[in-house]
Amino acid sequence: MEHSPESRSWPELPFEDWTDTLETLHLWTQIVGKIRMSHTPWWNHSWSVPLYVSPRGLTTSLVPYGSEGFELSFDFLAEELVLTTTTGARRSVALEPRSVADFHAEVMHTMAAVRMPVNIHPTPCEIPGAIPFPEDEVHDSYDGEHVRALWRALLQAHCVFTRFRAGYLGKASPVHFFWGSFDLAVTRFSGRTAPDHPGGIPNFPDDVAREAYSHEVTSCGFWPGNRDLRTPIFYAYAYPTPDGFADSEIEPSQAYWHDTLGEFALPYDAVRTAADPDRDLSSFLASTHAAAAELAEWDTSELECAAPRGPDWWHTRTQRRSKRS
Repeated sequence: MEHSPESRSWPELPFEDWTDTLETLHLWTQIVGKIRMSHTPWWNHSWSVPLYVSPRGLTTSLVPYGSEGFELSFDFLAEELVLTTTTGARRSVALEPRSVADFHAEVMHTMAAVRMPVNIHPTPCEIPGAIPFPEDEVHDSYDGEHVRALWRALLQAHCVFTRFRAGYLGKASPVHFFWGSFDLAVTRFSGRTAPDHPGGIPNFPDDVAREAYSHEVTSCGFWPGNRDLRTPIFYAYAYPTPDGFADSEIEPSQAYWHDTLGEFALPYDAVRTAADPDRDLSSFLASTHAAAAELAEWDTSELECAAPRGPDWWHTRTQRRSKRS
């Protein structure tokens, strides 16, 4: 299935119609993500856990398995989960209306069929009252058009987030998709330690939360919403939250402080319909980070990428060399 260049624009998201599909896909990504987590050495701040946006969907990247390895990739264009291994095996699992229990069983069988059996904890993470994967016959929806709209939104957000990450000299996370909370995120660090996180996230170990937030951060991301908060948003927060952060002036004007979430929010639709979506989203990311960093007294002179060695340095460097030659 091929798409025209115009399809790369920010898509409309059917948040009134897609909740059932989102909930099912969320659980499927947790199964795949837990497989990656079970065979990848732990990276600080849970960076060994997420999935990554790919040209066709979401992927684990290469996962070690003994002296070999494998990759699990959601291909939302072909509507299949693809397993490829370093031994040359290739298998696929159909993405179609089917229960979480059925999907879980076939994925486990497929891994065993290529002689790479896996075991994962069966309870979904970060979901109150979660049903174990092998028992979940409730979530069984899949609408390919809705999923592709989500993926297109992730692609656009990934481009802007990647440029934002490139503007920072300090420690920063990859742009990655956390299957627990079901959001695309990128995080910047001040380099200083933070107070212990209070924990309390449903089906999420407190010690993992404390390790994830062991150091001061500003973090931003894209979240497609859920049954209770159905509007997709871009978000930005700081941990610990500096005094006065909620009262900061943030761009663009549609951004606001979300009391329930305890973070700034910018409706996805405000970005999608803007004259320059990338510019508006970039201003949201930059202004929220700047406000938190100033209030928390980060050493921004040592952490920010100043010109000329910012995101465009490689290209401008080449131009300067060409002019001199």
